[in-house]
Amino acid sequence: MKNNDGFDPAEIAKIKSEIGEDQSYVVIESEDNSDDFMNFYFVGQYEGKEAIYDAAIYTLRLQHSSEIHELAEHKVAQKFPDYKSISYEEDENGDIEPLGDLEEEIGLYLTEVMDELEEEEAVKVQEHVDMDEHADFGIGLDVGLHVDAITPAVIEKFIKDFNGDTLKLDKTHYSFQFEDDED
Repeated sequence: MKNNDGFDPAEIAKIKSEIGEDQSYVVIESEDNSDDFMNFYFVGQYEGKEAIYDAAIYTLRLQHSSEIHELAEHKVAQKFPDYKSISYEEDENGDIEPLGDLEEEIGLYLTEVMDELEEEEAVKVQEHVDMDEHADFGIGLDVGLHVDAITPAVIEKFIKDFNGDTLKLDKTHYSFQFEDDED
């Protein structure tokens, strides 16, 4: 922990000064932040010392979807050994170029595999907090919660419960269904 600035009192003071009166965290600006995912810093205790926590918090629905996609890509790579991932190219007008025949076949197969995995409930997720004590800055937290959205209230409750050592995680395993656009 010697070279980790997340334990430096000056860095901790800087984060504290950036935290507003009505919240106890600082959002790390990222295009990944959404209603399902948020990356932020907050100050807490680690082994009796103040430390900065670098938290990535997300919904279980997002985690489930990501794991389904990852598993499906693995199955696609087994059927199509040259598969890397489908990349969409834009033309000079910013319109997406049509996929080639092979890419289209791969895309259809990927969708089919994802649907199968979902129907079989092949992936189940549960609430968790994984701590990375060897992060480059502070202590890393990877947090999955069974909530509809990652809101400021959800983040505040997590920080309060985490810092107060009163965090209770739901041990239920969940599987989700993808929502159809037709509904």
